[in-house]
Amino acid sequence: MPTRRHMLVMPLSIGLPALPSWAAQGPVSPVLRGTTLEGRAFDLAALRNKVVMVVFWSTGCPVCRDKMPELRANARGWAGQPFELVTVCTDADRSELDVYQRAVLITVPPAQRHAALWRGAPGHTDNFGQTGLLPATWLIDKQGRTAESYHGRIPPEAWDRIADLL
Repeated sequence: MPTRRHMLVMPLSIGLPALPSWAAQGPVSPVLRGTTLEGRAFDLAALRNKVVMVVFWSTGCPVCRDKMPELRANARGWAGQPFELVTVCTDADRSELDVYQRAVLITVPPAQRHAALWRGAPGHTDNFGQTGLLPATWLIDKQGRTAESYHGRIPPEAWDRIADLL
């Protein structure tokens, strides 16, 4: 016989799907347009038919900086697959990003770089809203819809989820 607590909870859960802890938050159809740090026009919509990982980060976030080599390495592992990594720096002042970017240009081979944008750039547009805890990561499916989001350290399951979306 169920306990009184179970009797109260069971009717509330009948017919409702369980939401996983990674349930998508953010825009259903994300918009991200601007200019990359290398001066190229960027539009997330142009990446339809690819799975895209969009990571909002800051140079003042130690976890963010620490994870960049891992992000690049994992993205390299998807070479030849319809996958793109895009990072968006949220720094209010571009000067720290410029220092970081100079180091990237010296230490990261061109083939291992990804689209990188600055959220404060003129013409930058996105509908992700407040990112909250950084890094803030969204997985975008091949149809251009938000599939999942993560706030804080990107869990290993995110890479498994990319495989599912491919």
